[in-house]
Order: sequence, then C-alpha cells, then structure tokens
Amino acid sequence: MPEKKLNQKRKEFNKEKMVGIWSLVSLEVTDENGQKTYPMGEDATGFIMYHPQGYMSAQIMQSGRPQYASGEVLSGTQEEMAAASNGYLAYAGPYQVDEINKMVTHHMAVSLYPNWLGDTQPRYLDIKGDTLEITSQPVFFNGKEHNTKLIWKRVS
Repeated sequence: MPEKKLNQKRKEFNKEKMVGIWSLVSLEVTDENGQKTYPMGEDATGFIMYHPQGYMSAQIMQSGRPQYASGEVLSGTQEEMAAASNGYLAYAGPYQVDEINKMVTHHMAVSLYPNWLGDTQPRYLDIKGDTLEITSQPVFFNGKEHNTKLIWKRVS
C-alpha cells in the first residue's frame, strides 16, 4: 500500500481515538440467518476501558441479577454464585492496536471465564464520534455461525 494511503488510514483511525472509558449501549449476537439475540439481555450494562499505556478492562453484566441472601460478598450459596457468574463477563490485560486494519487484540491476563486466561482475541473496530463499535470474528456454536457486535458510548 502506498505511503500516502497508509497515512490516510492512520488519520482515520488511531489508538489515541479509542483510549478512554466507554459505556455499553448494546451487545448483540446475530446468527447466519440474521436472527439476533442478546445473551446478557437487551438492558445489559458495562464498561470497557483502554489505558494509553496499553492495558484494557471489560466488564459486562446482566441487569437484575439477584443479590446474595446473606448480604456478604463471599458468602453466597452455590446457586447464588453460579447465577451471579452466569450474568457477568469480565476480563483485563494488555491490548495491541492494528491501525491499518482497524483491529484491536485483547490479551486476557485475568478473566472471570477461566478458559480465556492467556487467550488472545482479535476484534474489529469502528469509531464514529463518541461511538465505538467492536465486532468479533465469527464463532461457530450449535452448528451455526454467529457474529457478536458491541456498541459503546464514550464516557471520558
């Protein structure tokens, strides 16, 4: 790619544009037939943060998760803890940005979902004003291709 086009692509998108705190607007999964689902509910809430030093954190939760009957942070029943975990997604670690291809790679140093520990996951990015759209590469489950799209609104 000629240098002039590379520089234009970098102007359109760069790491500095994504640094900050973003609040979740929506998380949707679309299957190959166009059927949309909302795995954390249509009213899911959360934040994703990108630090200028190359670290990020993502937290997403289902609204209306039941509280522990005991009221103590580490004293839920097995059922309460399972329900709380099932309605929450969290991970953090370093990230790298590919400005030319508008991609970010998240390196999961910590994760609520243990299978993601040490994993790297590329994401496609689109930033328009104060809106960040993140899409994942297609994944296959239940015999169908699924695409995940998250829309975030800039907080700071």
